[in-house]
Amino acid sequence: MRQLLLEWGAAKPQTLDSFVVGRNQELAALINLIFNQKASALDQRFVTLWGEAGAGKSHLLHALAATSSARYVPAAAPLSAFEWSPSTHLYLLDDCQALPPSSQIAAFALFNQIRELGGVLVASADKPPAQLSLREDLRTRLGWGLIYQLHGLSDEEKIDALTQSAQARGLNLSTGVLPYLLTHFRRDMQSLSTMLDALDRYSLETQRPITMPLLRELLQLGDLEKST
Repeated sequence: MRQLLLEWGAAKPQTLDSFVVGRNQELAALINLIFNQKASALDQRFVTLWGEAGAGKSHLLHALAATSSARYVPAAAPLSAFEWSPSTHLYLLDDCQALPPSSQIAAFALFNQIRELGGVLVASADKPPAQLSLREDLRTRLGWGLIYQLHGLSDEEKIDALTQSAQARGLNLSTGVLPYLLTHFRRDMQSLSTMLDALDRYSLETQRPITMPLLRELLQLGDLEKST
């Protein structure tokens, strides 16, 4: 059963369609322009996203990585990943707050090369650039272009989004299932959506409706329920 849960819980590809916009309408419009390689129309080469963990920063960067000539660069990437290339149009620098010193130097150089030679860079961090514990010159570069706070969803918005997703698939969820899931499981939308998929599959496997007992059983079988 544990192996089945792992298979059911395999993360889906993170796409712009699966990103729940919430209060981030302006940012979502900009990300769509970048995805369609129309950022030049705004004369913007640099965008920095910041927000709390689980707000969707990495989701957006992974979604943008699906575009042609894009390169996703996590904080722990080798230094070679920070090298500018004429074949790369979009650089996606994730979790800047975690960049080690050597990578900070490489990221600083990449900013300068993009400014001189071309390309677009979208970076993410857990705080606005001015508050990051990074080299001063890199903080300055992160503040060069547009800076957006990515607002996480409220509990009500998460429940609404999950309810709409369930209704679109014809799932009938008993009252209390989604509020319980929010308080006894990981709270980011990627994990919540994955668990909704697992509930659907487990319901079909056991021939039982999606109720509170079924949810608790699934969480306990996977050792996923948080202690209370």
